Amino acid sequence: MRIKITGIMVLDQQKALDFYTDVLGFVKKVDIPLSEGNRWLTVVSKYEQDGTELLLEPAPLHFEPSKVYQEELKKAGIPSFQFYVDSVQEEFERLTKLGVEFSVNPTDVGTVIIAVFDDTCGNNIQLVEEK
Repeated sequence: MRIKITGIMVLDQQKALDFYTDVLGFVKKVDIPLSEGNRWLTVVSKYEQDGTELLLEPAPLHFEPSKVYQEELKKAGIPSFQFYVDSVQEEFERLTKLGVEFSVNPTDVGTVIIAVFDDTCGNNIQLVEEK
């Protein structure tokens, strides 16, 4: 078994695509129009373009339980996803300059350094640097 695609719920697919590509630096992999203006829309790491795809899933717009789940995770400050980086501090500085809002600044928590930001699409995302 292997993981090919995993999804993250987003409130607006185009806004999410813009944020994940223009700000975070991911690359659009698949963009297929579906019904009701939705898309099968995935992004990948520019460093692993044949790696796991992240599906920008418009579930909160169409499935109330996923909307509640997303909102409650966000309120509780729980990250929806973790992205690993070489340097949390460098990414924090780069993203802050681009206007990204962090709820947790770079913090050493023992075996890793973390930071948490708002992806502007309804999710908290945690950056992780392994020490």
